[in-house]
Amino acid sequence: MSRTKKPLSLRPDPVAAVPPTAMIMAAGLGKRMRPLTATRPKPLVEVAGKPLIDHVLDRLKAAGVGKAVVNVHYMPEALEAHLKSRVEGIEIAISDEREQLLETGGGLKRALPLIDADPFLAVNSDNLWIDGPVDSLRLLASGWDEARMDALLLLVPLARAHCHHGRGDFHMSAAGKLRRRKANGVAPFVYTGVQILSKRLFEVETPDGPFSTNLLWDRAIAAGRCFGIAHQGLWFDIGRPQSIAEAEAVLSEV
Repeated sequence: MSRTKKPLSLRPDPVAAVPPTAMIMAAGLGKRMRPLTATRPKPLVEVAGKPLIDHVLDRLKAAGVGKAVVNVHYMPEALEAHLKSRVEGIEIAISDEREQLLETGGGLKRALPLIDADPFLAVNSDNLWIDGPVDSLRLLASGWDEARMDALLLLVPLARAHCHHGRGDFHMSAAGKLRRRKANGVAPFVYTGVQILSKRLFEVETPDGPFSTNLLWDRAIAAGRCFGIAHQGLWFDIGRPQSIAEAEAVLSEV
């Protein structure tokens, strides 16, 4: 009897192993969050009574992540003091960008020696998410396929991207492959700031100074190795001061 081969899928596995190390992107200047960031770095801006970075760390710990590498640049002493005095249950390593802000890709490259996992999680500190039926990081880990992927991004439908005012970032095929939104177009999915990356992305030459993660994504897309998976819960883009009240109003109803 012949058997039909089932197509590859990104079906969530609730017991999928999450990478044990995460990079938290926390070095930005937070210009859009002024005046709040005049006195503190953006990761320490509070939403629902808790600094943004603490929300991220709580999600990482809940998923079983044991180490977080945090890059610092703007008001680094305040962020380091907070991490040292108020964060427990997860090992913290600091990637120092005091001398030069390296952007997202450059920050990842600088931190690679501290990231002792491959693949690893990379998480922005300026977004806030609530899990759906499955832990979001476990959902992401369930979709990782070492043979097919160099990058796996957690995406949220544009219609459910709270506090977000863009036109979407990606189109996603039924198999999860990503392609960019066309210029002046609209795309159905927004990048949440949460992803799994392979260190293979850095084996091809990259700039020594600042550069964007977009360079890595574009190479992975061209090679057919950049995928996405849809977030099943709530997500908030905390990019401006008014986003805080908007997010807290939604959270108060959850």
